[in-house]
Amino acid sequence: MLMRTDPFRELDRLAQQLAAGSGTWTRPSAMPMDAYREGDEYVVSFDLPGVSAEAIDIDVERNMLTVKAERRPVAKADDVQMELSERPLGVFSRQLVLADTLDTERIEADYDAGVLTLRIPIAERAKPRKITIGGEPCRKEISG
Repeated sequence: MLMRTDPFRELDRLAQQLAAGSGTWTRPSAMPMDAYREGDEYVVSFDLPGVSAEAIDIDVERNMLTVKAERRPVAKADDVQMELSERPLGVFSRQLVLADTLDTERIEADYDAGVLTLRIPIAERAKPRKITIGGEPCRKEISG
C-alpha cells in the first residue's frame, strides 16, 4: 500500500479535480503548452503524457488551430484494487488563433515522450524583404 505524507497536497489535488473535473468531448479540459518563435517558425509544444499518438487530433480551419487528445483508462484485471489515482483522464483540447503571417499549409507535427510539438513556418509574404526603386533618377535644378 502507498503511504501519503502530505495531507494538504491531497486536499489541493481533490479541490482541483472537483473544480476542473475530467474532460469530455463536449467540455474538454485544457492542456499545458509553451509557444515561442525559433528563427523563421513558431513552435508550440503541448504536454500530453500517457496519450497515444492515435488519440491526438490536429485540425486547422482558416487561422484556427485545434488540438484534441484523449487519455483513456488503462484496462485492468478484475482482481485489481485501485489504491491511488491522480492521473487525469478524459479529453483535453486547446484552440489557438494563428496570425495571417503564418503558413498553415506547412505545419509539421512530432510526438515524442508525451510532448506534441508543432512547427508553424512564417509565410514568405510576411518575411522582411528589400524593395528596389526603379526608373531613372529625377534631378531638378533649383535656381534662386
